[in-house]
Amino acid sequence: MVTGFFKKLKNKLFNSSSKFTKNLDEAVKEATETDVEEIDDGEKSSAETLEKIKKNEEVKRGEEENQVSQVENMDEKINVNSNNPKVNKAKSVVKKAFDFLRSKPDTRKILFNDDFVEKLEDILISSDVGSKTALKISEKISSKAYGRKIAVTQLKEYLIDEITMILEPIAKPIPIYQTVPQIVVVVGVNGSGKTTTIGKLASQFKMAGKSVMIGAGDTFRAAAIEQLSVWAERVDVPIVKGDQGSDPASLAYKSVEKAINENMDLLFIDTAGRLQNKTDLMQELVKIVTVIKKVKSDAPENIILVLDATTGQNIISQVEIFQQMVNITGIIMTKLDGSAKGGVLISVADRFKLPIHAIGVGETLDDLQPFDPEEFATALIGDFRE
Repeated sequence: MVTGFFKKLKNKLFNSSSKFTKNLDEAVKEATETDVEEIDDGEKSSAETLEKIKKNEEVKRGEEENQVSQVENMDEKINVNSNNPKVNKAKSVVKKAFDFLRSKPDTRKILFNDDFVEKLEDILISSDVGSKTALKISEKISSKAYGRKIAVTQLKEYLIDEITMILEPIAKPIPIYQTVPQIVVVVGVNGSGKTTTIGKLASQFKMAGKSVMIGAGDTFRAAAIEQLSVWAERVDVPIVKGDQGSDPASLAYKSVEKAINENMDLLFIDTAGRLQNKTDLMQELVKIVTVIKKVKSDAPENIILVLDATTGQNIISQVEIFQQMVNITGIIMTKLDGSAKGGVLISVADRFKLPIHAIGVGETLDDLQPFDPEEFATALIGDFRE
C-alpha cells in the first residue's frame, strides 16, 4: 500500500529521480544502438528489421516524453497556492496524468555486459551515490544479470533491492531511554535546517505524550532564537534562551539544569551552524558537550547531525569531522525536496553506518518523517511499483 508520505516523497525526489532516469535512458539508447551495429552482414535483413523496431520504439518513447513535457508545462502554469476550486481540480488532474506517465513500465532490454556495467557505475556516481558505493551496487547486480538481456524495469527492481539492503540496517528512529531528562544536541553546518528540525521533533514527541523542553543554544543568530521561540509557543513547550552573543555552553548548562529540575522527558538543544573546517567553532561544540556532562554525566544521550541534501558529496567531509569531534549518534537529512542529490544519503549510509532517524522533504510538520529505506529507494530510482 502506498502511503501519503511516499507519494509526497516520490514527487519531492523528482529532481533526483529525473536525473537518474535521464542518464539511464541515454545509456540504454547507446546500448541498443551498439546491439544493432554489431550484427554482421549475413544478418542484414534481421538488422533492418531490428532497426525498424528500434525506430518505432524511439518514436513511441518520444511521444511519451512529449506527453510528460506537456504535462510538466501545464503543471507549471497552474497556481499552486490557488484557492479556486476549479484550479485545484485542474491541478489534481494534471498531477494524476503526470504520475501515470512517470510510472509506465520500461520494457526495453539491454545486454548487461562490461560496457553497461561501467555505464551503470557512472550513472550512480553522477547521482551522488559515491564511487565505492556505486561499484558495490553494480557488482551485486552483475552477479544476478551479467551476460543476460534484462528489461530496464528489471534493472530498476535490482537497484531498488540493492539500495534498500544498504539502507535497512541503519534506518532507526531516535531511541528513547529510561533515564530522564534525555538530552538531544542537534548539530550541523549553517543552513542545514537544525532549528526547524528541532521544532518539528519537539512537536512530534509532545504529541506522542512526552514532556519536552527546548534550549536555544544558537546564540549567534537572533533569528534562530526567535524561530525557536515561535515553535515553542506553537507547540506549547518551555524554552530556555539567552541574549544574542551570550555563551552557548552556559546556555546549554542552564537548559540541562532546568530540564532536570522540571523532570522533563526530553531536552532538545539547538547549536549554531558551523562549517566543519572551522577548528575554533568545532572546539566550541566540544566545549558544549563537555559542559553538559558536568550536569549529567551520561548526557548527551543523542548528538544528531542534520545534513542538507543540496550540498551533495560535501556531506561526506561534514560527517567525518563532526563524528571525530563529538561522536555523532544519528543523522537527519533535510531539503530532499529541493535537490537532485538525494543519492548522497546512500553513500553516507554505506560509508559511516550511522543511524538515519528521519528525512525532511518540506517545511510543514508532516514533511519530517521516520526514514523508510524501501520507500526512499523506490522514490529515488523512479520505480512504478504501487
